[in-house]
Amino acid sequence: MKHNATHIRTKIFSPAIRIFHWLRALSILVLVVTGFYIAWPFLVAPQSSDILVQGWVRFGHVICGFILTAVTLARFYLYFFSRSDIERRSFRDVKSLNSWIIQLKSYIWMGHLHKAGVYGPLQYVTYVAISLVAAVICITGLVLYANVYHEGLGGMLWDSAAWVTTQLGGLAQVRLWHHYLTWAFVIFVVIHVYMAVWSGIRFKHNSVDSIVSGYDYLKPDSHH
Repeated sequence: MKHNATHIRTKIFSPAIRIFHWLRALSILVLVVTGFYIAWPFLVAPQSSDILVQGWVRFGHVICGFILTAVTLARFYLYFFSRSDIERRSFRDVKSLNSWIIQLKSYIWMGHLHKAGVYGPLQYVTYVAISLVAAVICITGLVLYANVYHEGLGGMLWDSAAWVTTQLGGLAQVRLWHHYLTWAFVIFVVIHVYMAVWSGIRFKHNSVDSIVSGYDYLKPDSHH
């Protein structure tokens, strides 16, 4: 018996992109939780205890902050210099008004989404925006770090941190921007997870699993 395949198995995400995605997801989760705790330390260890709760929370925040900074730099590099152009290809749709119309129509159940790359135009713009947010939150985080740790890396960053602090109007303003941008991450993650699941159900493809396996299953007419 012969069966005609209705979908084509296509590799879309390299191991590096998948690893960096989950490192970024984990670091953002820890950073948001520890960041809110640092802003409002509701757990207070007894005075007789030698457990430095705030210290351990700050330590986790700093470690994950450096992970997020490293991943952000690596992802910028991969976007511009990776051998695979599947992400860069998506920029073609951003410049096409018709591609925007097709994506918006697909969201209201009017037709299928056809993409030049791995992202539709709205996805692409959103991911670029959140990547820029990540870059700014990493910069403000490093400024706050340099104002606490004055030796080693903090000392090396001090002059640059002082300049950024001045441009933003003081250390309090740096902290406020760092806090506000955290909410951008929170909002993005909620929408991102919802849309990833919805997209897989709506278009009958491997939307969520692809960031784990690296493969998606596309209909022949939507295969690029």
